[in-house]
Amino acid sequence: MILIVDSGSTKCDWISVDNNGKQLLEKIRTSGLNPEILKEKKLYKTIRKSEELMAHKREVTHIFFYGAGCGTENPRLLLKRVLEDIFINAEVEVTEDTMAAVRATLNDDNEAAVVCILGTGSNCSYYDGAHLDQRVQSLGYTLMDDASGNYYGKQMIRDYYFNHMPETIKVSFADKYNMDADFIKYNLYKQPSPNAYLASFAEFMFLNIDSPYIQDMIKEGIRLFAKNMIFQYKHEVEKVPVHFVGSIAFFAKKQILEVAEEMGFTAGNFVRRPIEGLVAYHTKRLN
Repeated sequence: MILIVDSGSTKCDWISVDNNGKQLLEKIRTSGLNPEILKEKKLYKTIRKSEELMAHKREVTHIFFYGAGCGTENPRLLLKRVLEDIFINAEVEVTEDTMAAVRATLNDDNEAAVVCILGTGSNCSYYDGAHLDQRVQSLGYTLMDDASGNYYGKQMIRDYYFNHMPETIKVSFADKYNMDADFIKYNLYKQPSPNAYLASFAEFMFLNIDSPYIQDMIKEGIRLFAKNMIFQYKHEVEKVPVHFVGSIAFFAKKQILEVAEEMGFTAGNFVRRPIEGLVAYHTKRLN
């Protein structure tokens, strides 16, 4: 059994296939496994909480894990150790989530493109057809992650408290979420995964997408992301498409296309979840 895993900070999808790519079990979903944010004990607990994973753990021969927080060596090795300890018969490969985005969005293996992730967090890389080039080292959700779920969650909470939201939107926002200040601070400063907590507010944008306030906020975040991330590859963007992966990108496609035209880059493919493309990629290479 081969496990192909796509993990953000919020959720983690596990697909089990045989060597021919035939799916063996229903897709398994756990909480996200970001080793930059979660401690070792929490990583173990999250995986072991899945009865299905535990029932088949000895059958697993390969794990290809793509995840947020796996782009730096120490967190990547921590998660690799945890997986090897649980799935004792498996060869384990842990790779940053950017490579999942690259492999899922390219039209062919040798295509060059700028590839962006807009999910709970955000990232952007250039793939030249063989190698990945990241020119900005992520400092995490507190300082970076423009146009991500946690970015928009933070913007809406700020706008709510600074009274920048239109009144009708503010009333709807308070109806949907607990906006008590102590509750918000508890989740931000006392609970694990505050970035995922912030990102949980992003759903509200797409439930209220007809609001000019929401549309302007989405586009402003994309402009910041383009300025700070996409245009790190200014010369490459003149020649290659910019592909997008992640739920925020998928649901904000219209706004991204508008900003792309405005700022002068070509938006390419939009993929909500890359895991289906990864199944084909890996099974082809195991045979």
